[in-house]
Amino acid sequence: MNFLTILKWVAVTATGLTGLFSLFWPDKVYGFTGLQVSGPRGVTEIRAVLGGVFIALTIAVFLFDRITGMKVMGLVYLVIGLIRLVSIFIDHSAESSNWISLAIEFAFAAVLLF
Repeated sequence: MNFLTILKWVAVTATGLTGLFSLFWPDKVYGFTGLQVSGPRGVTEIRAVLGGVFIALTIAVFLFDRITGMKVMGLVYLVIGLIRLVSIFIDHSAESSNWISLAIEFAFAAVLLF
């Protein structure tokens, strides 16, 4: 197993763990997202969207062709990163945590797409 393959599996594992964390502990995602849950609707949204999408992306890697699943996951990270980059400037949210998230998203996108 080469280094790039190891990095791909790190990205897949981190994605799955983030999804599971968001599913089971939605009130604790503030620490790595800045999202505050203010009621049952917010809890459901974090479980469904943050948890559900990341879990689905991880399952896709195992359910479908591994290479295709990883490329789809990489595409999702690329789009998330691009939207975050635009949003940082539009929303004036150039906080260090946003830049860290952006770096991780672009790194995962690069690793998974190539």
